[in-house]
Amino acid sequence: MILNLAVTPGEVTTSLIILVMVFVFVRALRSKGRKQLSPPGPWSFPIIGNLLQLGEHPYLTLMEMRKKYGDVFLLKLGMVPVLVVNGMEMVKQVLLKDGEHFAGRPNMYTFSFLAEGKSLSFSVNYGESWKLHKKIASKALRTLSNAEAKSSTCSCLLEEHVTEEVSELVTVFVELSSKNGGFDPRNAVTCAVANVVCALCFGKRYDHSDEEFLKIVKTNDDLLKASSAANPADFIPCLRYLPLQIINAPREFYRALNGFIALHVQDHLATYDKDHIRDITDALINVCHNKYAATKTDTLNDSEIISTVNDLFGAGFETVSTCLYWSFLYLIHYPEIQAKIQGEIDGNIGLKPPRFEDRKILPYTEAFISEVFRHASFLPFTIPHCTTADTTLNGYFIPRKTCTFINMYQVNHDETIWDNPSLFRPDRFLNENRELNKSLVEKVLIFGMGIRKCLGEDVARNEIFIFITAVLQQLKLKKCPRAKLDLTPTYGGSVSLRCPSGSQTPGLK
Repeated sequence: MILNLAVTPGEVTTSLIILVMVFVFVRALRSKGRKQLSPPGPWSFPIIGNLLQLGEHPYLTLMEMRKKYGDVFLLKLGMVPVLVVNGMEMVKQVLLKDGEHFAGRPNMYTFSFLAEGKSLSFSVNYGESWKLHKKIASKALRTLSNAEAKSSTCSCLLEEHVTEEVSELVTVFVELSSKNGGFDPRNAVTCAVANVVCALCFGKRYDHSDEEFLKIVKTNDDLLKASSAANPADFIPCLRYLPLQIINAPREFYRALNGFIALHVQDHLATYDKDHIRDITDALINVCHNKYAATKTDTLNDSEIISTVNDLFGAGFETVSTCLYWSFLYLIHYPEIQAKIQGEIDGNIGLKPPRFEDRKILPYTEAFISEVFRHASFLPFTIPHCTTADTTLNGYFIPRKTCTFINMYQVNHDETIWDNPSLFRPDRFLNENRELNKSLVEKVLIFGMGIRKCLGEDVARNEIFIFITAVLQQLKLKKCPRAKLDLTPTYGGSVSLRCPSGSQTPGLK
């Protein structure tokens, strides 16, 4: 018997198709059990995404979206997918437990020039070089916070600078009140805070009318305003090539500020004396020239020092001044709270100039500051993060290089953490013994947490404490007749006050 084993071309084709279908089916069955879901989120428009849905107060809009989509959801801002994280547990997961996976920065247009000198705050690249940079900056900051002061009455150079400036601020307030009866304190506060930053960074303070000083204060303010408002080029990349003021203004202001700081750093490099550390710039140079100068890779170059000083200058300026604006408004709006703080000051330190160590014996004042941070939440989001690797969050698959927004405002107003979060109530931070509840204070998010947490938190808290206690020790803040108080915020990258003329007007006690 002879068998015919010939196979037609049609049969071969059919067999191949069947084999491919079986292979695909088997692969689908195997992957079905381990396939990870993408986060839920709202439907978006082409090109603009969900930008039009955010409204005037994005943090509130995202809180509403949370009710539908949960603590972790995805939306599109322009053409950029953005992961939004709410809820204390999810925030801790992102910033602490999986901090390495979320430690990057997105490749946004604004960050591209803010990170030109390897900025700590805005550097897109996260790795060993960034960690060393942060370690050096932290050491330099601690040096100034713990260094021997020139005056025996102060515990450190930082305290000396703050004490000097708040004394000058009170004098300015008295003069303005005597001359005008009522006044807006914002310019005076801005100059005082800026002088503390200049003294810390450059070992130099300026007269409030100094033209160079006022110019750099205005440049910094312009940069903050220009870069805090949402830049469309961050989310619609093709726009970055257009010659539009809203897109290019931040870069121009940044270069002007960077030029000012570069001149001071170069002067410090030329006059540096390891036995006489004048300020943070000297401290950075000192750290680089000593312990970390063993190899060229273990130090910072001149441009990195300039960028680090720039980071500290901007951070020390914005957070402190904004908190003080809000604090004065709350103190005017709630005179009974102002009276309680003044009573605590009178009973514990009297007329002695306040010092950092007095934070331990003024718990209600500390509670007030924490409540300002929580209730105002003037930094509603952290600086955007970015995933450094494929990861998972709350059961969802998050690809590498996913832009991530942390909604600190939501955490600070979460009803599962705070009783009646819409109420301004400093007492919530005190226990039954009228002592500060530190575990509750730690739940307030304003400086972030984890790897990318703001380096200057302790500096800012100490500085704000001295400004508030020294002012209230000598003055009573009150509203001018016929002025209206408006606590409605306006949103940029931070939440600012919408202040009618004369709405924040201290008067003499």
